[in-house]
Amino acid sequence: MTAPDISVVICVYTEDRWEDILAAVASVRGQSRPALETLLVVDHNTALLDRLAHEYKEPVAAGAVRVLANAGPRGLSAGRNTGVAASRGEVIAFLDDDAVAERDWLRHFAEGYADPRVLAVGGRTEPVWASGRRPAWFPEEFDWVVGCTYRGLPPGRVRVRNVLGGNASFRRTAFDVAGGFATGIGRDGDRRPLGCEETELCIRLSRARPDAVLLIDDRAVIHHRVPEVRERFAYFRTRTYAEGLSKALVAQSVGASKGLESERRYTTRVLPAGIARGLRDALFGRPGGAGRAGAIVAGVLTAAGGYVVGSVRARRGGARFTVPSVEVGG
Repeated sequence: MTAPDISVVICVYTEDRWEDILAAVASVRGQSRPALETLLVVDHNTALLDRLAHEYKEPVAAGAVRVLANAGPRGLSAGRNTGVAASRGEVIAFLDDDAVAERDWLRHFAEGYADPRVLAVGGRTEPVWASGRRPAWFPEEFDWVVGCTYRGLPPGRVRVRNVLGGNASFRRTAFDVAGGFATGIGRDGDRRPLGCEETELCIRLSRARPDAVLLIDDRAVIHHRVPEVRERFAYFRTRTYAEGLSKALVAQSVGASKGLESERRYTTRVLPAGIARGLRDALFGRPGGAGRAGAIVAGVLTAAGGYVVGSVRARRGGARFTVPSVEVGG
C-alpha cells in the first residue's frame, strides 16, 4: 500500500513565538519523510500574518509553506478546521507552534495508516523546561498540564480512545465522517487554557465509525517548549481547573460514560500510584516527593471543582459549543 501524502498544520497566534514558529517549520522541512505541504494558520493577527507571508513567500510547490488566515472564530479549533479545509494531503498532521518534531515524526505517522481502519495516529510529546529541568514538585502524571505525554499512557504503538492534539494526525476522511474540531472548547490565545477539543472529536469519530482505529505511536516524538510561567503552581492550578470545565463540555456532548472512560482509570490507578511514589520519595529524603504527592491531590481536587462548575453551567445552558462541518479537499 502506498504511504499517504501528509499535510502539516501549525496554528499560530502571536509574534512573541516568532522564533518558535520558525523552528517548528524547520523541523517539518527536515523530516526523513517529507511533508506534502506545511500550512501556517494565523489566528486573527494581521501583523503576524503579513510577517509570515513575507518570510515564506516562495511559490506554492511540493513541501512549500502556505500562510493562511483563520477563516472561523478566534481560537485553536477554528484554526485547525481552516487548515484541514485548505490541505491537500490524505493525512493531516498537527504540530504545536512552540514544538519541534524529531526527524522521523512523519514517517512513523505514515506507517500507522497502512491499516485502512486507522483514522488517527498520535505521538509522544516531551517537555523542554525553560528552567532547564523539571520542577521538583511537578508530577509526571500531570505532564498533560503543559501539553505533554504523561505517566500512565501505555508505551509502544497502541490503540487509544483519543490522541493528544499538539502531536496528532488524522486521515482526512475522518473529518468527512465526524465533522471538524468543536469551537467553544479549545484554546483561544492566552485566555483560560481550555482543552479537550481533540478528545471530543475522537469520541465523536468513534461513534460515527465504530470500526475506526485510533493509535498512539510513542516513536513519533516532538519536543514541546514549556515557558517559565507554566512551571509555576499557579498555572498548574489554573490549567487543571480549566480541564475540568472542558471535560464537563465533552461529557455534555458524548455522555459521561465515554467522556470520562479513560479519566476513571487514570484517577483510580495512575494517580494513587503517583501519590504513593511521592510519599515514598519523601520518606527517603528525595527532593520534591511530598510536593509531587501534594500536587497530584491538588490537581485532582481542582479539576473536580472545574468539572462541577462546568456541569452546572452546561445544565443551565450557559456553556455551548459548535461542531462545524469541514469542506475538505484544498
